[in-house]
Amino acid sequence: MDVFEAIKNRRSVRAYQDRPIPEHITHTLLSAIRYAPSGCNLQPWHFVLVKDTQLRQKLAEACAKQMWIAQAPLIIAACGFPKRAYQKIGGSRNCAEIDVTIALDHLSLAAVEQGLGSCWIGAFDEQQVKSLLAVPDDAQVVALMTIGYPASTDLNHPVSEANRKSPAKVFSTDRYDGN
Repeated sequence: MDVFEAIKNRRSVRAYQDRPIPEHITHTLLSAIRYAPSGCNLQPWHFVLVKDTQLRQKLAEACAKQMWIAQAPLIIAACGFPKRAYQKIGGSRNCAEIDVTIALDHLSLAAVEQGLGSCWIGAFDEQQVKSLLAVPDDAQVVALMTIGYPASTDLNHPVSEANRKSPAKVFSTDRYDGN
């Protein structure tokens, strides 16, 4: 599968098979994270891999009680370190969140390529997650991501053009002329 095919076939999967992810595939996924770019190559991140069944249950509760999250054999908590990140993006901000997000995007595409599904989790109680995973105070939990084999096999079809904004509404040349 090429990267554009993975981009078009990625879906938010919210139901998973009770099937572990082989270690060699997990290694491939982690490599996708490690090779992601970051501002000045500072790599201001740490990723907590959660495989323990009971801990996955507790995380699901900390994620607005979205209990389907615990079905995934792997949940990755993506943490960024704002003080360790490049500090001058846009002249005033650090790019820890952006760097972590790029790494998670690499992960989600690598997952598709390996026949896995994923889902970004943004609804969570950060303090609860930090407590459950012993995340240090200077870290920010940017997002969590579930990874596993999708329960449904009808997910592998490209994004419909009808569900996307037209190029004219998304792009402009030389100056902003969008809506």
